[in-house]
Amino acid sequence: MKIIKTEAWVVEMPLKQAYTIAYETIDHASNVFLRLETNTGLIGYGCAAPDLQVTGETPAGVMLAVENVIAPTLANSDPLRSAMLLERLKSTLLNQPSVLAAVDMALYDLLGKVASLPLWKLLGGFRDRMKTSVTIGILPVYETMHEAEKWLAAGFKCLKIKGGVDVRVDIERILKLRELVGPNFELRFDANQGYTYEESLAFVNETRSAKLELMEQPTPKGEPDLLGRVTDTVPIPVMADESLMTLRDAFRLAKRNLADMVNIKLMKVGGIAEAMHINSVARSAGLEVMVGCMDEAALAIAAGLHFALARPNVMYADLDGHFDLLNDPTDGAVLIRNGYLFPTNRPGLGFDF
Repeated sequence: MKIIKTEAWVVEMPLKQAYTIAYETIDHASNVFLRLETNTGLIGYGCAAPDLQVTGETPAGVMLAVENVIAPTLANSDPLRSAMLLERLKSTLLNQPSVLAAVDMALYDLLGKVASLPLWKLLGGFRDRMKTSVTIGILPVYETMHEAEKWLAAGFKCLKIKGGVDVRVDIERILKLRELVGPNFELRFDANQGYTYEESLAFVNETRSAKLELMEQPTPKGEPDLLGRVTDTVPIPVMADESLMTLRDAFRLAKRNLADMVNIKLMKVGGIAEAMHINSVARSAGLEVMVGCMDEAALAIAAGLHFALARPNVMYADLDGHFDLLNDPTDGAVLIRNGYLFPTNRPGLGFDF
């Protein structure tokens, strides 16, 4: 089997509703889709979700990488030798993780199609569904409650609340939410690097009664010792997100006990293969893992889901990046029922254009 054609194209997808996090407001998503055609007629699909703030990439940069690096490297190559191909690309595509993630997805998609198996089974098949949280951006208290009621009515069982701009408002929102959803509903909080050490402690102390499941990336990623101080001090689990971009980051976080949990996003780390390496480091260090996402089309969400379903150490999912996208050409690549994500169970990633 050989790759005979590589294509990529950009799709702009507006959001049904813009949302705000600690450092930006998002109203649309630009994803780049990748198509690898083989001489057997099988086609593998991948997706890049470049984000200048997080991955340091742009859609234009992804397209240049496909044209100048990926297409020439993959031409006439055997797609089943994914480790060799990805290793070749890494040296050239430094600091372009979403590009690597798209290639990685497409190669794994082809592997599943050759084997006639859904990828989650091929990778290990630990579970067949995953509960996901759904995210509420930074909003006034009343609007936060309104959004929460909408997601509760849709059957979701876990909410992740964004904050990090005003700790007093964040505290009020969390306490009001706990009153709204009752004692057994799962609540998570993500400060997106917005807090100081003192604000982190104040937030945790004053929301103790809300029994938060976890607090994600309270402090700036450039200050790892600060994250470690928060982790050592507060009584709830602290998760590293923006602080985890590479396998080496995972090793440093684990070695120095800087976090209790890590959020692995395929777009940050470069795809499923690298995510599995990072997950192994986390497991060896006793760190629980969440699989997260950017503003990604359903195809990319499917890749994250297949990884999560395959590995026992991936305990949590925050795979909601496709929920509010309009005009997603891969809508249906994952299935959602009562707050749980399911694969389509077709071969590979389970979707064909």
